[in-house]
Amino acid sequence: MINGKKIVLGVAGGIAAYKACALTSKLTQQGADVKVIMTENAQQFVSPLTFQALSRNPVFTDTFDEKDSAKIAHIDLADWADIFVIAPATANVIGKIAGGIADDMLSTTLLATEAEVYIAPAMNVHMYAHPAVMENMKKLEAWGYKFIEPGSGLLACGYVGKGRLEEPEEIMKVIATDQENKNLLKGKKVLISAGPTKERVDPIRYFTNHSSGKMGFALASEAAKMGAEVTMVSGPVNLETPARVKRVDVESAEQMYEEMIRLYPEQDVVIKAAAVADYRPVVVYDEKMKKKQGGLTIEMERTNDILKELGRRKTSQFLVGFAAETINHMEYGRKKLVDKNLDAIVINNIKETGAGFGADTNVVTYINKFGDIKEMELAKKTDIASKILDEISKGLKEASD
Repeated sequence: MINGKKIVLGVAGGIAAYKACALTSKLTQQGADVKVIMTENAQQFVSPLTFQALSRNPVFTDTFDEKDSAKIAHIDLADWADIFVIAPATANVIGKIAGGIADDMLSTTLLATEAEVYIAPAMNVHMYAHPAVMENMKKLEAWGYKFIEPGSGLLACGYVGKGRLEEPEEIMKVIATDQENKNLLKGKKVLISAGPTKERVDPIRYFTNHSSGKMGFALASEAAKMGAEVTMVSGPVNLETPARVKRVDVESAEQMYEEMIRLYPEQDVVIKAAAVADYRPVVVYDEKMKKKQGGLTIEMERTNDILKELGRRKTSQFLVGFAAETINHMEYGRKKLVDKNLDAIVINNIKETGAGFGADTNVVTYINKFGDIKEMELAKKTDIASKILDEISKGLKEASD
């Protein structure tokens, strides 16, 4: 998946720049055409001549050093690239990209490219954990940039922790796997529900749950990266819409039901990851309810069972549900798989460490309608989402064979 690719490698100013030399060599050996951009600080660690020898291409260091008068170098390079890799990516470079700053050859080219961008951070453990760096990475991830997480160990500064540039072999493996996966759902229409719902009592009060929407948003983001045409019906959450995803905002269970039913017929894959209210108040007051003596009883009624209705209406859609449980999660999940006519279900115990609402990680079990089980160990929700979609793509392929 790397052979024949045109790759721009951006090298920022960190001691890990020496690893970028090995990465350049390995990418070239695999058949990639590599062109290197170095920041001014990167040149303090490694000479441009080193990268020129390894890549057999000129090295770019200065926005105003136009090697061909017929072209504007940073625009030409941005258009040339199939893949853009930044390794090592310092806190400074990550901040520049997130802030839209373009003040050198690397940042101007990055801002102009439409190629897929992979960012491999490398920095001190405390810098990596700083809220500003974390926030910048989250922003870029929401924009569609792909991160190759640093490893843990002894850092050049003497600290031990997370911040080491990932090894060149692993960086290449991540890129190759991602390039292979990006066509898994090409041409497929995918509908995903995400987040909680709010069931109003009066203009001030409502019933809801702890769902953050992170799992559904991760699924939408990863499905789009795999080439799918993604529509996401989201309850009220504080998350940025993933790149290349069409988002429909709703509030109540009834609104989510209506949108899911409306969009359902034209979909190839439907994933119901939303935590939808099972009950809503029978009476919704137009004015604020005033405090009274004694207790308060609010009569509740069932909401529409969205997943069951989708299962009843299913024609050719591949339908996937979620079962977030606190006890007997496997038993309840398997029952839901059958009762709601699903093709697969994702089951998790929200009491398990690292799983559940609000966390950035999850631990799940994927079971298809044939009883095949795939255990997915603790990982970031984006990684879990990728694995779930990989299993769904296998299910689609089996259904078409």
